[in-house]
Amino acid sequence: MPWFKRTDKGILTPTEAKREVPDGLWFKSPGGKIVHTRELKNNAYVVPEEDYHVKVGSKEYFEILFDNNEFTELDANMESGDPLKFVDTKPYPKRIKESQAKTQLKDAVRTAYGKMNGHEIVVACMDFSFIGGSMGSVVGEKIARAADHALKTKTPLLIVSRSGGARMMEAGLSLMQLAKVSAKLALLDEAKIPYFSLLTDPTTGGVTASYAMLGDFNIAEPGSLIGFAGPRVIRETIGKDLPKGFQSAEFVLDHGFLDFIVDRRNLKARLTTLLQLLAH
Repeated sequence: MPWFKRTDKGILTPTEAKREVPDGLWFKSPGGKIVHTRELKNNAYVVPEEDYHVKVGSKEYFEILFDNNEFTELDANMESGDPLKFVDTKPYPKRIKESQAKTQLKDAVRTAYGKMNGHEIVVACMDFSFIGGSMGSVVGEKIARAADHALKTKTPLLIVSRSGGARMMEAGLSLMQLAKVSAKLALLDEAKIPYFSLLTDPTTGGVTASYAMLGDFNIAEPGSLIGFAGPRVIRETIGKDLPKGFQSAEFVLDHGFLDFIVDRRNLKARLTTLLQLLAH
């Protein structure tokens, strides 16, 4: 049985498809606050008072962004092959199948189009729960096709990034996705179609080095880890202690790599305002 249902208005995902938000009735934040999961959902998965942004996936972001959670999913059944016959602690195909069974996802990104406060938009959202949100051939291809759809329909594109970087099991094929997606985004730029990049916790590696930082607007959620290499690797490489808050969204904003930070509860309204400004 599929983990979504199709209606005449698109594909709707049920609540049970959720994986990263706790399944119990109550959620305990890192700061110790106890909140009912219903209240958490109604608050865009941000813990009240603490403003802690719970790490969520495509199911929740689609729910937050698309009007009435109505959308049409693109390339829903695309999944990875094994061109390199890669084996580490287990064969790559086995790792894929296990991740699919655990997450009820086909790969680390879902793409869809629909309306956001009445405005047409295409959204590509990464899922960290699927092999660390790693960028392989399927991720690159699905985002490239989402960009093609945005170009064809002259619809703004939003990419929500949450990733550990390139997928090592696909080696060079994974790294090729950086150039492919970047080329597609260049076509959107030439056509003057807006591209919004939302960086969430964490956004690292090859994703940061490519499409996550190529937005007409680069936006982040509060407290997100944003960088290429991890802090430990950088510290050991340069042999110096790193500044306080290094690679936090706030640090990256202060150093000019982001346009602004937005609370998830205000995300839909802020994106809508940007679309209205651009329309004029």
